[in-house]
Amino acid sequence: MIAIDTNVLVRLLTGDHPVQSEASHTLFATEDIYIPDTVLLETEWVLRAAFDLARGEICTALRRVCGLRNVAVSDGQRIAQIIDWHEAGLDFADAFHLALSGEQEAMKTFDTDFIKHAKKLTDRPVERL
Repeated sequence: MIAIDTNVLVRLLTGDHPVQSEASHTLFATEDIYIPDTVLLETEWVLRAAFDLARGEICTALRRVCGLRNVAVSDGQRIAQIIDWHEAGLDFADAFHLALSGEQEAMKTFDTDFIKHAKKLTDRPVERL
């Protein structure tokens, strides 16, 4: 199994660099791929900030790549939940933070938007500090 960096995933999803995009496609076509959580987190940011992709486009792209039979992630159900929460309005990083802290009593934050969106999506406590 081969782990990939963010730039490999971004080239695969955007096709913005012909040579690197082709190499990414070849890698995904010929190897078993592991995508670290941090690569997913950074990829969402790059697709949003550098490529100005909409939330729905990003969610569709991440679901598609994470659903490939030769692709592994740390926890498929957790990643699916993160993508679902993001699609429903939660910031992607906040969704990741919340999903990764699910065993804790509560998530404390100063971010009122995080609190508002989380309350609509889950019963996990997200509280203002």
